[in-house]
Amino acid sequence: MKLSAPIHHLKRKAKRLSREQGIPLHAALDRIAATEGFSAWSMLAAKAAALTPASRLFPQFKPGDLVLVGARPGQGKTLMSLELAVEAMRSGHRAAFFSLEYTERNVLDRFRAIGADPAQFEELFEVDCSDAISADYVVKQMATAPRGTVVVIDYLQLLDQRRENPDLTVQVRALKSFARDKGLIVVFISQIDRSYDPAIKPCPDLGDVRLPNPLDLKLFDKTCFLNKDEVQFRAAS
Repeated sequence: MKLSAPIHHLKRKAKRLSREQGIPLHAALDRIAATEGFSAWSMLAAKAAALTPASRLFPQFKPGDLVLVGARPGQGKTLMSLELAVEAMRSGHRAAFFSLEYTERNVLDRFRAIGADPAQFEELFEVDCSDAISADYVVKQMATAPRGTVVVIDYLQLLDQRRENPDLTVQVRALKSFARDKGLIVVFISQIDRSYDPAIKPCPDLGDVRLPNPLDLKLFDKTCFLNKDEVQFRAAS
C-alpha cells in the first residue's frame, strides 16, 4: 500500500490535528494512520521503516563518530535523531536522549511518532531532561555506557547557555574525546540560521548552522541536513 504523502508530511499533519483538536499526539497519529488504511501508526511506520533515511544512514556510522543533524524548525531533525537511536537499538545497542528543550513526555511522544514503542526498548533507551545537561554531565551519566551506544544531545546551541558551563568548543571537544575513548556515537541536534533560504539551495549545510557562540564545525565527523523531503548526508573527508 502506497502512502498518500511522505511520512514526514503525515507526521506534520498529525501534529496539526493534535493541536487543533486538543488530543494527544499518539492519538492524532493513529487517526492519520487510519486514513492511510492502517490500524495504528506503528503499522504505518513499520511499512515506511525500511525506506527511512535513518535506516540507510546508521550503517555508515562507526563508534567514536560525532554527528551533526541540522534543520529549520518543523523539518524533522528531532525525529531523525530518534530514528537513528532506534536503528541502534534494533542492532542491539543502547541509546540515550539528553534534552534541554523537551520534557520526557515530549520525547516519548516523538518516540511513538516514529512508530517505536518505548516499552519495546525499555532496557535500552533512556531519556534525561535535566537542566544541568552539559558535556561534563553527559560524560558522567554515560561513563559506563557500552561501546556502540548512541547518545543524542538536544540541542547543540543550548550546551553553553548557563554561564557556569565551559565554552561550546571546549564542550564539543570533550565529548569528541569521550566518544572516541568509549566507542560511542554522539549525535548533536542543531539549529539552522534563519537566513537559510530553501529557494537558493534545497538543504542547509555547515555554513547555515546557527552559531551564537564560536565553534569549529570541523570537529564533526559526519553531518545530516534536512529540509522537507530532502536529506543530505556527508562524511568528513
